[in-house]
Amino acid sequence: MRLIRQFRGVLLGAIVAAAVLLGTGGPASAHDTAESTSPSSGATLAAPPEKVSVTFNHNPLALGSQIVVSSAAGSNWADGPVEIVDNVASQKLKAGAPAGQYTVQWRVASSDGHPIEGSFTFTAAAAAPGATAAAAVPTLGTPQPGTTQAPTPAPDASQPFPWSVMGFVAVGIGILVALALMAKRRLTPDAGSDTED
Repeated sequence: MRLIRQFRGVLLGAIVAAAVLLGTGGPASAHDTAESTSPSSGATLAAPPEKVSVTFNHNPLALGSQIVVSSAAGSNWADGPVEIVDNVASQKLKAGAPAGQYTVQWRVASSDGHPIEGSFTFTAAAAAPGATAAAAVPTLGTPQPGTTQAPTPAPDASQPFPWSVMGFVAVGIGILVALALMAKRRLTPDAGSDTED
């Protein structure tokens, strides 16, 4: 009877330990979110801005960050790599952007390593200073530098791995302890039988 109580206690302890370890993975798996954009979504500006930005609730990772700023004609007006300072990811625009509606599509790796993405739009009432029809032609179909460097699947694939391993380790340790106690009890059965005789 005492052996059964010990086994139940060890098994219960292992289950509680596994639940605690797996439960702590919940808050860590919550992804970061975008708190605001500049310009704000749906805003109408006098002219295209020099840069656009997205502010997050935590600091995103620079790995694989991408911001595409597309005009109504489909041209990408992003200039250079994404700049991340603290919790703000920003993207410079090329000079001479035309008037019209722009769609900003962003993708970054959140602080927990998972890729997050979103989009917003804004409208420029007039073209940027120095904009000409000829200036827009070279950008048509020009890929943004660095868009092929998006190794975000690696952090995404490895994020849940440590938590599941920790849970298995905790359950495994609990089972090993229970088996060790049972084996120890079975190796010394004479002590119990002597007292009964």
